[in-house]
Amino acid sequence: MMMNDPSEQRLQFLLLQIRDPDDPIREHEIRCFANALECPETDILVHDLIHEAPNTTQFREVDAVLIGGSGKYSVASGGPWLPAALEAFQFLYDETIPTFASCWGFQAFARALGGRVVTDLKRAELGTLSLTLTQEGMSDPLFRELGSPFWGQLGHQDIVDELPDTAIRLASSERVENEAFTFANKPIYATQFHPEMTREDLLRRMEVYPEYLTKITGMSVEEFRVHCHASPQTTHLLRRFAQMVAEQRF
Repeated sequence: MMMNDPSEQRLQFLLLQIRDPDDPIREHEIRCFANALECPETDILVHDLIHEAPNTTQFREVDAVLIGGSGKYSVASGGPWLPAALEAFQFLYDETIPTFASCWGFQAFARALGGRVVTDLKRAELGTLSLTLTQEGMSDPLFRELGSPFWGQLGHQDIVDELPDTAIRLASSERVENEAFTFANKPIYATQFHPEMTREDLLRRMEVYPEYLTKITGMSVEEFRVHCHASPQTTHLLRRFAQMVAEQRF
């Protein structure tokens, strides 16, 4: 429902998910986004990209689109459902539809617009890591509030090796150059890190995917727990994005 005060406007979101029906993180991911956006879960509609090609009319019926992570699916290795998803992301870009993509979504959006994604275990990142804003990030209306450096929750082995030509790099880590991007005059942001996740959320994921933890770090969940901590700067990123959408400040 529209309010007179944009800061009190109830927004409707569409979350594009890439998870199997029996993946316990399906519901957890919705809760994570709802908590980060400070909205009821009922304000987030969900579409399963794996089992049904997206209908672009859905994008026009919401205020913003969200794209999350994936349990076991890789942008680099692809799948029969991926081309339709990438075409939909191109549509989001062409039609300038407010979008926030994290992790898998970051990689897929980059590939959809002409970037290159590779699987590289040597540059895989998992845990709470320090990230640094680029000069463009320091002046970006959304990212400049993070400060630099800042902490982010990460878990990936697919790497965006090359950004799309039109993308603006916003952040990097010690190991990976491309950690966040946006586009000039587009209400579209993408992050390799998970602003929708807290330390506790990341640990919950590793409890569900312990083989992923072992593959990248060689640690048990208990050992890994010691190396993870809060990421307060990114906690409010999605909420500020939603406020900018409500106020049309792009």
